[in-house]
Amino acid sequence: MEENIKALDELSKGACMGMDAIHFILDKVEDQEFKESLKVQYNKYQEIEKEIRSIYKKYSKEDKPQETSMMNKAMTWYGIEMKTLTDTSNSKIAELLMNGTNMGIIEGRKLLNNKEVDAEVKNLMKEYVTMQEDSIENLKKYL
Repeated sequence: MEENIKALDELSKGACMGMDAIHFILDKVEDQEFKESLKVQYNKYQEIEKEIRSIYKKYSKEDKPQETSMMNKAMTWYGIEMKTLTDTSNSKIAELLMNGTNMGIIEGRKLLNNKEVDAEVKNLMKEYVTMQEDSIENLKKYL
């Protein structure tokens, strides 16, 4: 039971981090097609987060899974601000998002490879990793 909670918490933190990054960077994107693509990605993170919340109560007494802390949110915002201070090109923004997404893929793969969890949690982990991998493929065209 504990492994399921840990896995869901990690997925939730990853989804929240992805949403935060897109939220913080969206107003820097001038290319309308790229902006729409990022909004689609944001919605996918929201869907994953919704799925996590829907099954979380089966495994935990807590009402909802862990999210990113205010400190992590602030650090994400600050990092984006500093790295886009002089360059807000599609290429730079795609690169930043790809770096974060790759970290999400790594964490997701670690969870898949090292956690003994129920089938529905494992399926959600697979869905999360696949979504992230699809996102990388989409971002490549903006480099």
